[in-house]
Amino acid sequence: MTRTAHTFAYARSSSLTTAGTGRMLGLETAGGLTPAGAEAHPQFFAGFLNSPQAAARALLAVADVAAARYYRRTLRASLDPVVTGNGDRLRFESFSGCCGVYARLDVLPEGLGGADTGHGTTNVDVNNPLREALSRLTGDDPLHLRVGPDELTVTTLDGPVVEKKVPLPDRWLRGFAESQAITTGFDLRAELTAAEAVRFLRSLPRTPAAGGAASAALWVVPAGRTLRPTTRPVPGAVCLPGPDRLAALQRVLRNATGLRVYGPAADGAGPTASAWEVGLPGMRLTLTLSPEPDRGFSGEGGVLEALATDTAAEDADLISVLLAWEPRIDPADLAEQSGLPVERVRAALTHLGTGGRVGYDLAEAAYFHRELPYDARRAERHNPRLVAARALLAQGGVTLDGGAAVVASGDRRYQVRGTGGALSCTCQWWADYRGRRGPCKHALATRMARRAATHPGPAPSSRTHPDTPHTTTPAGAAR
Repeated sequence: MTRTAHTFAYARSSSLTTAGTGRMLGLETAGGLTPAGAEAHPQFFAGFLNSPQAAARALLAVADVAAARYYRRTLRASLDPVVTGNGDRLRFESFSGCCGVYARLDVLPEGLGGADTGHGTTNVDVNNPLREALSRLTGDDPLHLRVGPDELTVTTLDGPVVEKKVPLPDRWLRGFAESQAITTGFDLRAELTAAEAVRFLRSLPRTPAAGGAASAALWVVPAGRTLRPTTRPVPGAVCLPGPDRLAALQRVLRNATGLRVYGPAADGAGPTASAWEVGLPGMRLTLTLSPEPDRGFSGEGGVLEALATDTAAEDADLISVLLAWEPRIDPADLAEQSGLPVERVRAALTHLGTGGRVGYDLAEAAYFHRELPYDARRAERHNPRLVAARALLAQGGVTLDGGAAVVASGDRRYQVRGTGGALSCTCQWWADYRGRRGPCKHALATRMARRAATHPGPAPSSRTHPDTPHTTTPAGAAR
């Protein structure tokens, strides 16, 4: 696993203080990207939280996920959440150390008061003393929130006084991209009232199931006003893979206004990812779970088809200039502005996701703009199946035969066939996953060969991606 050393440089430690004017929650920012370019300590907000106790608990839940590992729990995991200002809201995001749980807190316009929200993306310091102070916060007296240094600090700052150095695996960048690609195929499957949400979530186990990851997946089906467990993926069922991975939601149950559950249609083939959104006053807290506790989002392969196209990279360059830090991005609107078909816009958004530049909001069924200083080409270089598919094509290993293909890989020959637009293969990857974790390298190479045959021109394998030096800008903390 490739790791890059990152340094988070903060003006000072984040803190919760009490003064004559009330309480102040100061979240310090590391270097990040804004419409004006890179800034050492950007400020995104200085105003009031309308539901301070709920906000404190929800922020702690996001920090809980960042500090947790739900698989191989003895390994260290502790990273600072990413925050994005989208002009009307704040989004706090984190990934678990095992990359199997993605957490996001959306503080909506109705949850913020007294100030405009800025634009940009950075990391925020959530240290242990701050966590302890937030956990002791009681009552709903006014709480002033500052995301970024105040003007006095900016004018007197001589340099960072707090630094954190962390090893950052490339799989976290891929996790951002894969979780976005997966959730775009989710639909709302169930909605519970506050009382039923609390009852259901409190009934879930908080420790891993005995017997390992294979026994940890549950299924639930809507039953009246609640959810009923079932032993198999019957029609209408939603997978709950590793219910103990929802433990962070326990922090906010006292303030919950409801629960919404999202997932794909059950196909009976095996565990699937799902998303669990707790409504809070003026906020939404969502945990998205990978299909299995020992299966991080980084290896799901949902972005491979988009990365393998000849046009997605160029289309992504065009679409990127139209994003404008919007909190809600509609592919149909982008298609109208860019003149591209909606299908190519979606592929371009997936490509941008591999650089951490867009996310997906299930509640609004819309993409949103963020800016992590990653190059999408880095995700391509570190995706083994894509690299292998390009190599197969460059070596002339793909022979097309009508609707089928023969792919030579080493001393073996694999048959790739098309069924209803999907490609099956005789390799072990297909036998194990049946497309549930994206295409195998042989199917990817076949796709690229077919496109090259249909649209002659430079073959995808002939494109080279120079190793762009990666900066240590702290906002690169994509999980």
